[in-house]
Amino acid sequence: MNDVLTLVDTHVRRAFGEPDARAAVTFLGTERIEVLRFVDAEEGIVRYATRGMSAAPMADPAEALADPERGPRAELLLTVRAGLADTDKVLRPLAVLAAAPQVEGVVVAPGASLDTGEPLWPGAPFTSVLVAEAGGLVEDLPLEPPHEPVRFFPLLPLTPTEAAWKRVHGADALHERWLRHETDLRDPLRGAVPLA
Repeated sequence: MNDVLTLVDTHVRRAFGEPDARAAVTFLGTERIEVLRFVDAEEGIVRYATRGMSAAPMADPAEALADPERGPRAELLLTVRAGLADTDKVLRPLAVLAAAPQVEGVVVAPGASLDTGEPLWPGAPFTSVLVAEAGGLVEDLPLEPPHEPVRFFPLLPLTPTEAAWKRVHGADALHERWLRHETDLRDPLRGAVPLA
């Protein structure tokens, strides 16, 4: 388990450089979840990456017995524009989302929405996120068989209106709207995309 997290740490640092901060959150009955912060001053963005979600494979809650070795593993990534909002308060909500597979038996996959039940940071117009396809920001991390690779899922913040619209029309339709309106998904203050 610790070996996987050490590999994750190295893999993420290879992609983003050294983190300038990290915070740890422990929930009752779960392993510790860390959130690492990476500031890219050149691009004017801040990236947050979880570390700890991949310590165990995600298991379907319908299965009677979880396989301790086989099953999908993942970590979460969030990228926002720097200096526009107090986004560092996203550390706890991100840790809550990363603990969801352990706490609630959720299997996180592309196209899924994850809800925090509260703003992602103070004043944020977002209370949930859409899980995007892995592999764009950080490549999958291969592990020794029979373990599946660790996938790094980018999270796209959703306004409540977008989350409700996505439940009816699907993630692909929402992506299409974002593209059509050239939505800056890294803007921590953006409003909902026009949905009418």
